[in-house]
Amino acid sequence: MEVNLFSCVVCIPTGSIRRRSLPKSITTSWRLSNQDRGAGQWLVFRDDGRITAANYAKAASEATAEGRAVGEWDFWDQFDPSRPIQRRRVFITKLLRGTFTGLSYMHSRGRLHQSLGPASVIMNTMEERDALFLVPHLRDLAFSADVSDQALFGTAAFGGSSNRDPSLSFAAKDVSLESAAASLSEGLWLRASAAGARMALERKAFGLADDIYAGGLLLAYIVFASLSEPGSIDGPSLQRLLESTFQLDIRAAREYCLADDRWAEAVQFLELDDGAGWELLQVMLNPDYRQRPIADAVLNHRFLTGAIL
Repeated sequence: MEVNLFSCVVCIPTGSIRRRSLPKSITTSWRLSNQDRGAGQWLVFRDDGRITAANYAKAASEATAEGRAVGEWDFWDQFDPSRPIQRRRVFITKLLRGTFTGLSYMHSRGRLHQSLGPASVIMNTMEERDALFLVPHLRDLAFSADVSDQALFGTAAFGGSSNRDPSLSFAAKDVSLESAAASLSEGLWLRASAAGARMALERKAFGLADDIYAGGLLLAYIVFASLSEPGSIDGPSLQRLLESTFQLDIRAAREYCLADDRWAEAVQFLELDDGAGWELLQVMLNPDYRQRPIADAVLNHRFLTGAIL
């Protein structure tokens, strides 16, 4: 069984819980003491699911082509074909909100994800009728980088006492180049230097913005892969389209996408609220890392807080 970093692991006295009272999402194992069976302990693991956002996008694409829901139908779906698509939009919005909530939490704790993508988001359900109970979690944190105040300045807070000069380079203060963690982040800091981010706070800002950029690509993938005809678009092709073909000019990309009927549902979703989805993509994929929003600003954007919810 895979153990998610964010799974809850607790030990509970056997006298305070009964196996039959546990939810289905709880997997348990236990050991009873040889001396006193009543004093044994439960070891409880919360199973937050193994479905990835990539799994959902594939299933949703097939459902979009067939005009049905992912999971169980509602009775009225047979009379109103727009209902499954409406629920899909709500589900996608909840999925994206949960993902960026997790990213915001990581950033607030001084951690970068650095591997954000459809396979790094796991879900407890992909039943679109159960969007209210959807809980996405982030995984794949092997490349996560520490940009906390402690790592940057050797102190728990910017206002704390420290003899270090904040203008010193990040590499001189934060990362031991001999450590395995440093080697995994080496590419990030090389890209930061190439973008002109050489001081500690500049590199931290670049790292945060780099996660936001990956989040923008994830947003584009989830919307297009879930709401387009199966096989008409995939992650690498979409990334090449945005980065190479249109050089991150989202307005030009929008005109191109409007002309492809296979992507009609995805385009219509991004067009809601006067093009709120395209607007969010443009700011998240801004070529200048200094102009990208923080995770909290993404969460507060009208595309993720609008009437669709």
